[in-house]
Amino acid sequence: MIGILIIAHGSLGDSLVHCASHVMGGRPPLLLQMGVAVQDDPAVLLPKAATLVQKLKEQGCGGVLVLSDIYGATPCNIASRLLEAGKVEGIAGVNLPMLVRALAYRNLPLERLVEKVIEGGTAGIVHITKEVGIQ
Repeated sequence: MIGILIIAHGSLGDSLVHCASHVMGGRPPLLLQMGVAVQDDPAVLLPKAATLVQKLKEQGCGGVLVLSDIYGATPCNIASRLLEAGKVEGIAGVNLPMLVRALAYRNLPLERLVEKVIEGGTAGIVHITKEVGIQ
């Protein structure tokens, strides 16, 4: 099972974990999050994030997927410092459909999970007005 770490601005990660727990019928195992506040020093947060990745690895994960919110922003920059090809992979642009997809397919190999998660995140973006046929 792949461990998942969300690194996002403010309480977004906590909210995503809460929502995913609702959708999945309980708190999924091996799902952690770390919020980044305006006043936080990235140099202080990096070791904390590394500790969370290590904690997931120690729990017998088949790898770790790090999800961040905005590519190029502080949470993503922290996430990018944790990556190890094939062992710790990262995706920016986290949303609830992406997280649910990650949880549903987390028994796949990490490389394949990354593909499924990106597909789920983009497929979850729908123009409702067109979908329901409002003219």
